[in-house]
Amino acid sequence: MAKVVEVIGLERIPLVKEGDNLAEIIVKASREEGIRLRDGDVLVVSQKIVSKAEGRIVKLRSVKPSPEDERLADDSGKDPRLVRLIREGSKRIFKSPLGVLITEDKRGMVCVNAGVDKSNVEGEDAYALLPLDPDKSAEKLRREIERLTGASVAVIICDTTSRPFRRGQVNFAIGLAGIDPFKDYRGERDLFGYVLKVKNVAVADELAAAAELVIGQGREGTPVAIIRNAERIKASDGHTARELFIPREEDMFGFMF
Repeated sequence: MAKVVEVIGLERIPLVKEGDNLAEIIVKASREEGIRLRDGDVLVVSQKIVSKAEGRIVKLRSVKPSPEDERLADDSGKDPRLVRLIREGSKRIFKSPLGVLITEDKRGMVCVNAGVDKSNVEGEDAYALLPLDPDKSAEKLRREIERLTGASVAVIICDTTSRPFRRGQVNFAIGLAGIDPFKDYRGERDLFGYVLKVKNVAVADELAAAAELVIGQGREGTPVAIIRNAERIKASDGHTARELFIPREEDMFGFMF
């Protein structure tokens, strides 16, 4: 029998605002679309609606840049108020090529502009910041969905990233709950009996990328996807997206920074 993985986009998610209960919104949308959440489902949720629900939207008019922000703004070509938001969310800034600031955020994740983003945020000067603790947000959402439906699901909060030496962007996991983020093949044998030494697959990132096929990046209005029948994933408590972050000394691209 052929292996089939389903990626189901929820299309009846309304525009989210601060204070909204995302679990209730997701469960209501799934029921309206005739989709019953099941044990083992993985819910991939766009970071943007999590940030909106948690009140992580900032208007530039309320931001006061410092002289250091002004200097970095001159170097990068960015609004100094935006630079202020990026610096506040970062432990360090590596480079500013092509007007982009490559940062290590306060949790240790390397990303562009500390995740500060304008897309799909209403208001000319309004920007979304990343959730303060995406893993905690994912766990809260997971437990609330289980309370509402009785289904034991996993939750991945996703965002978009660029990749070294590759054009385009892909979705990746910035927060998770109820899932082991890896499928570790190390020590197993391949088809020809060779022992695998480095194959430790980031399945949480693969699921996030697969979900983007229905979530999209523009006007799709589908910020939540349900993935089911993904056999390689392992339901597990106690894991976080921080496990996906790699120390600089182990990073093959670390020499660039």
